[in-house]
Amino acid sequence: MKITIIGGGGLVGQKLARALAARGTLRDQTIDSMVLADVVDPAPVEAPFAVTRTRCDIADRASVDALLAGGTDVIYLLAAIVSGQAEEDLDLGMAINMMGVFNVLESARALGTCPVMVFTSSIAVYGGEVPDPITDHSFLNPQTSYGAQKAIGELLVNDYSRRGLVDGRAFRLPTISVRPGKPNRAASSFMSSIIREPLNGQEAICPVGLDFPHYYLSPKRCVENLILGAELDGAAMGQNRAMMMPGRTWTIGQMIEAMTKVAGPEPARLIRFEDQPEIQRIVKGWRFDLRPEKSLKLGLRADDSFEDNVRYYMQDDLPRS
Repeated sequence: MKITIIGGGGLVGQKLARALAARGTLRDQTIDSMVLADVVDPAPVEAPFAVTRTRCDIADRASVDALLAGGTDVIYLLAAIVSGQAEEDLDLGMAINMMGVFNVLESARALGTCPVMVFTSSIAVYGGEVPDPITDHSFLNPQTSYGAQKAIGELLVNDYSRRGLVDGRAFRLPTISVRPGKPNRAASSFMSSIIREPLNGQEAICPVGLDFPHYYLSPKRCVENLILGAELDGAAMGQNRAMMMPGRTWTIGQMIEAMTKVAGPEPARLIRFEDQPEIQRIVKGWRFDLRPEKSLKLGLRADDSFEDNVRYYMQDDLPRS
């Protein structure tokens, strides 16, 4: 089996590649090779099979054609322009988050082999005048360009799957926290930095109040779900291949309390609250009462507690002196 991870240089792509390397199999088949593709050279991943690292710009159809020219059995499409940047730059967001998905689907279609395709969408597809609770059958009403672009990607994956051109599945990711590394331009970036930076002895700014709720999932559990998601039988997903990935809703106060239980009181003292209207305008349009019934029935899982999220970061990603 050959696996192609587009976005293989990012956080989730790297963790997914390492998990697959340790596992050695997918869909009851031995993994023979894996390709990590991104707009910059992905970091190397050790594996008992061949791992190729290459550059690919999904906004360029020729670049995607070249990537998939040798064929592939499973495609993970993780690459995207994040929410804040997509809101600032409409053209770039459309080129990557909409046309990029179309380019990958068309290149996969040209293979004629109906590869499995796992597409990471977002809970940003929900919003506006949609009544709570939000379920897998709630209509999509994104309130950002990023959410609209992800919703279009879902529809394309669903239609190409209906036609038998790919065996697709799209997962609406919760906000992934705690993410290692530096803050990015996602509107949700602070939802990791208010935990990550204090655990690293650095100040963090929180632009919302303690009672602000949001829907979260750890990187560890996200990767586990993406692996299981690739193994799902297409028929079991029914006529809609898009679904929420399980997560849990916690307030900022609950997140900080969880960090304090795991790491003591000192890190929380490094959090400074400061209003940032441009961030609040985006994140307060997101919805919180989410019911991921379909994916839970299919075996995907959420974290048991936010304390687990903190522990996973400290075990797997906290820089060691």
